[in-house]
Amino acid sequence: MNKHFLSDKDSKNASLKRHIIKLCIEAGSYSIAELSSRINSSVPTVTKLINELITDGFLQDLGKQGTTGGRRPSIFGLNPKAGYFVGVDIARQHFHIAICDFKGELVDFIQDIEFVLEDNPASFSRLCKYIRESVIKTGLSWDDVLSVGVSLSGRVNPEKGYSLTYFVSEKIPLKDFFEDELDVPVYIENDSRAMTYGEYMSSVQGSEKNMIFVNISWGLGMGMILDGRLYYGTSGFSGEIGHFPILSNDRICRCGKVGCLETGASGSALHDMIINRLKEGRVSSLTRKYELEHDISLEDILKAVDEEDVLAIDSMGRIGEILGRGIAGIINIFNPGQVIIGGRLIVGGDYLMFPIRTAVNKYSLNRVSSDTSIRFSKLGRKAASVGDCLLSRAKLLGLPL
Repeated sequence: MNKHFLSDKDSKNASLKRHIIKLCIEAGSYSIAELSSRINSSVPTVTKLINELITDGFLQDLGKQGTTGGRRPSIFGLNPKAGYFVGVDIARQHFHIAICDFKGELVDFIQDIEFVLEDNPASFSRLCKYIRESVIKTGLSWDDVLSVGVSLSGRVNPEKGYSLTYFVSEKIPLKDFFEDELDVPVYIENDSRAMTYGEYMSSVQGSEKNMIFVNISWGLGMGMILDGRLYYGTSGFSGEIGHFPILSNDRICRCGKVGCLETGASGSALHDMIINRLKEGRVSSLTRKYELEHDISLEDILKAVDEEDVLAIDSMGRIGEILGRGIAGIINIFNPGQVIIGGRLIVGGDYLMFPIRTAVNKYSLNRVSSDTSIRFSKLGRKAASVGDCLLSRAKLLGLPL
């Protein structure tokens, strides 16, 4: 397969080919006449470009288009087998892998691959080895991978390819390290923004141009789609809702500041809340494990919520109330059409959502929030890795984000 135009940023033909692919990603299929009009090029030029894209395997002839009369034109769309995109979502003690075809459809998802990433080149090299092996085990050849997207928690600058959370080398950006190891173009992203893009492209695009995604996992993050585009901010660090100084609890956040929203609304806040209540002697199904091990995991707490443990449910409700207050402020500022909540804590279901909505109704301006819907992520735990796939596709093809 001739992939030259994917990396050719200068020639007019390569630019027009990417434009054709962008249009097919957005609308599915086009006739030659429609594409000629959309990209403002002659029919002979478009015909030549389409024939080259078909020869190279990126487009396929989808047959004749139904019309009310006259000659029926052929329509063309993306070939899903033109190449594949791999998304890698790295969490605290594991990572997930999603594989999407050229049309952006999810073809495989590998969940909870155990791996604790450390801040050294050897650990990153092992991670890349596991990524390759995991993808090949699905039956896909690595030669068919067009690009890889990697999402990490914390501050990530996608443009420069650096993560301020994970450090490999002062001289080599993390993006370049991944590319050297994986031998394909690699794009890194903050996990909350990857979730945002995955959810938007999968279930929102076309119906809403302003969306807020809140990622409540061990920490608290946010991504924003404003006027149909992923918002990065000046330095690429937008969306730090977890470090919004909204609380008067005098708790020091991991960022070093006091009163951050994350200290009251996150998986770590839920963990600390449960531990403190167990120390006070509150009765719970978690009591015995805490007495034996002097600690419990977030997974233990979420399981207790699912099993209707009263202490766990009550604590989840308190987290939802605090988060809802923060979301109310975000709604007042951005007036989004949708607020979508994802991350590990959404397994709390209505125990989390009901207090969120109650707090939003209490603290937001009615005229602002009345047109905002609030729901859980449809992609769930797949959101970030699917977003990684679709972001890597968009960046490889030079599509607007």
